[in-house]
Amino acid sequence: MNILLFSEIDKISHNEIRVSDYRLQHLKKRLQNNSAPDFTPGNRLRVGEINGLMGSGVISCFTEHCVEIELGPLIEQPPKPLDVVLIIALPRPKMLKRIFREATSLGIKTFYIINSYKVDKSYWKSPALDTKKLNHYLLEGLEQSIDTILPAVHLKRLFKPFVEDELPHILQDRNCFVAHPEAKTQCPAAIPTPATIAIGPEGGFTDYEVSKLIALGFEGVTLGKRILKVETAIPVLTGRCF
Repeated sequence: MNILLFSEIDKISHNEIRVSDYRLQHLKKRLQNNSAPDFTPGNRLRVGEINGLMGSGVISCFTEHCVEIELGPLIEQPPKPLDVVLIIALPRPKMLKRIFREATSLGIKTFYIINSYKVDKSYWKSPALDTKKLNHYLLEGLEQSIDTILPAVHLKRLFKPFVEDELPHILQDRNCFVAHPEAKTQCPAAIPTPATIAIGPEGGFTDYEVSKLIALGFEGVTLGKRILKVETAIPVLTGRCF
């Protein structure tokens, strides 16, 4: 955790916050590693308001049960987001944490999780899709990359209605690519943003699904002959394209 993020619910006054959840455990570990095992008040740390500005704060009280932090002026803007819409066929639920955390740390702010023929129907019933869990994964990505702007996640359980009714509006004035193992075109490097990238399940979208995306203006691209897992493909694609 490279920044402590807070929201209005954490405030105990206009310039002081109190946290007692996983953030407290992170701070204990961090301060212990810095040879401050008694959690002496006065330690300074980076803080940021979720969907707001960043700055620094000073620990005013640190106990085994909570930490209170006096906020300094929050005047620092979060880093510029990556203007990319990421469309992902719902992966295995146990991989959602890694995917969202890493993609968020790259600066992606809009996710569409969609259905595909190869997606196991049971995945949509997973507790991993609970809003609170998803937000926690996103926050971990923000904490890693020192950012405050929470991404938006949209869950779309029906492929055809999403592609036909919603996707055309999302794609306006954007470069669009669908990663597909059988595509003939190598993934381009340093493409201009804004962009939309669609990534299918392991093994790729079906031919029908790819044809529907191409009909909307997507270009099929490949990273080579190796079939990558979704959690590997996302950072590889992002790094190559941008």
